[in-house]
Amino acid sequence: MSVIAVFNQKGGVGKTTTCLNLAAAWVRDGANPLLLDLDPQGHLSLASGVVTSPGAGMAAFFQHQTPLLHLLERTRSGWDLIPASPDLSKIDALRGGDPKAAALLSKGMNAVVRERSPILMDCCPNLGVLTLNALLAADYVLIPVAADYLSLQGVFRLSTALDVLEKRLKRIYPRRIVVTRFNPRRKLAFEVDRQLRERYGETVCKTRIAENVALATSPSVSQDVFRYAPHSGGAADYAALAKELSEAGFLQVGRK
Repeated sequence: MSVIAVFNQKGGVGKTTTCLNLAAAWVRDGANPLLLDLDPQGHLSLASGVVTSPGAGMAAFFQHQTPLLHLLERTRSGWDLIPASPDLSKIDALRGGDPKAAALLSKGMNAVVRERSPILMDCCPNLGVLTLNALLAADYVLIPVAADYLSLQGVFRLSTALDVLEKRLKRIYPRRIVVTRFNPRRKLAFEVDRQLRERYGETVCKTRIAENVALATSPSVSQDVFRYAPHSGGAADYAALAKELSEAGFLQVGRK
């Protein structure tokens, strides 16, 4: 089993789009993914066509220790999701003072069916209790970075924060950075890509996710890009990314 935290402290970088479409790509390859929506905004849940009531989904896990296995919702695309609800926004206030709170998800995953792989976690864009839970439970970290100047600065800070966290936890997180919202007509996009590769080398995925109408519109009809526009550039990009990450060890089937 592989557990992947998809995280960036900056919003609007394609984090949810990446979770949704990587899952879809791996399903096409025979995987059985499970998605966890850890962002109170619930965009991954909405894009998957799953609507949850207040206090349900991941909020029920963190507030009432409801077993994860009891919270699964089947999506139209053929995988299971544990959805978010607005009540997730209360978790920092409710559990932030508890030193054991950051390990809740890691322990709770013992109840998840082990043949599910990968587990993809769509993290909220801040380093609070929810994201710390995801990072403690994760085997790998995937960092989507939009091809613009502010996202470039954000990944510098995020990388430093992960370095500090690794020292505190005394563990190493295999990570990959994927450039998203890449517009080949903009010189800045190539400059951002160049700087990332110079600084982080092979940590940056070879695959870039180009701006694509299908990627932008498919969530509005609760579909991944492979169902919505299987021959689009967006589908081709995410198929290539899934293959690259699988070859890098991000997709492992079996017991952890």
